[in-house]
Amino acid sequence: MSTETIYALSSGKGRAGVSVIRLSGPETRAAVLKLTGRKVMPVSREAHLCWFRDPLTNVRLDHGLLLYFEGPKSFTGEDVAEFHIHGGRAVVGGFLDALAKVEGLRSALPGEFTRRAFDHGKMDLTAAEGLADLINAETEAQRRQALRLMEGSLATLYEGWRAEIIHAMAYLEADIDFADEEVPDDVAEQVAPIVEKLRAKIIDHMGDGFKGERIRDGLQVVILGEPNIGKSTLLNFLSRRDVAIVSDIAGTTRDVLEVHLDISGFPVTIVDTAGIRESGDVIEAEGIRRAESRAEKAGIKIIMVEAAAWPQMPERLSRRVDGDSIILLNKSDQAVLGDQIPKPYGLDCIAVLPVSAKQEEGTSEFLQLLSDEVEKRMELTDTPNLTRGRHREALYNCLEHLDRFRDGSGKELVLLAEDLRMAARSLGAITGRVDVEDILDVIFSEFCIGK
Repeated sequence: MSTETIYALSSGKGRAGVSVIRLSGPETRAAVLKLTGRKVMPVSREAHLCWFRDPLTNVRLDHGLLLYFEGPKSFTGEDVAEFHIHGGRAVVGGFLDALAKVEGLRSALPGEFTRRAFDHGKMDLTAAEGLADLINAETEAQRRQALRLMEGSLATLYEGWRAEIIHAMAYLEADIDFADEEVPDDVAEQVAPIVEKLRAKIIDHMGDGFKGERIRDGLQVVILGEPNIGKSTLLNFLSRRDVAIVSDIAGTTRDVLEVHLDISGFPVTIVDTAGIRESGDVIEAEGIRRAESRAEKAGIKIIMVEAAAWPQMPERLSRRVDGDSIILLNKSDQAVLGDQIPKPYGLDCIAVLPVSAKQEEGTSEFLQLLSDEVEKRMELTDTPNLTRGRHREALYNCLEHLDRFRDGSGKELVLLAEDLRMAARSLGAITGRVDVEDILDVIFSEFCIGK
């Protein structure tokens, strides 16, 4: 536990009506008395209107609110003070300079307040990650998912599984430690159904289609097609601004262009790519390679084909079509299409829609379909979603140890118990119940200074 007292601006930088400066640590009381000139500390958890002064010169800094939270009933678990002052740059700068003059205080590092909350048992690691996600949330779905994480939904799930493993492990260790006592025979066989049931739960949990990561990072929607098919026009239509250069010259888009959108409350990244064709131009060929690479990782692919040429499709595009593809027959205003538009033989896709990106014909139907598909892939379920790669890695490790237990027929009980112990340890690493010092700096570095 740190013995240092830290301070930082906890509200956003720049001019504002009110700014909040936070202080946490053992010297909080002394700092409050020096900045307010009070003889006794204010009542904890009550707002007090007072003058703040420079501790060395006694010059007035500002007139504002003081909130004191006596530890351990505070965000960090330590004594905490918040100074609610006017948000002018000079006021905030002068206040921070004054705090720097108080002996025993130092400026906080990114995420240090939250790190102290974790160290004092105020939150587990998944809740801390949820707090970081909440600060960075830009869409409704991101906000909702982050709040669920902060409230402990994921920690409750994993700690429940960990408790099941420890319960099963207790049977084995009882047989090991009290071999001469009345312990049920074939204890490993009795534990096996518990382990198998838990394995099924974890496998089902991990088969979520990466919904949690997609909500946190954004669903990738990649636009593919030959040169001059209208990909950049579609990107500009979706973003409602001129993001990409639209030209009749083939190969105008040579790199990957990205636009971040909010579709039905979900974060979506629309990716415009280089036109797919055979090219001898080294730069264009690299752009095409990047386009195909992004397509492999896309949650949804929008494949644009000229309506007049349908149902023909270049082989390099057709091999990209799958159940996550929407085929748009662009420039449909220049083609004659029947009432029934055939799907390409042997290709499975979400739908085939006629549109004119330039004239904005058929685009409302496309937007509705895209919105529906985004919601389908990213909707929140009753079970909390995985949100980070480290969670998934820890669960993989847990499954490996459970698999070793399951495949360990004939092994000594002490080895079977060790398999379960390592499985429980993998789950504990997610919430921080075991030593995870090597990843703490990475996790808390994601926070801004003052949180």
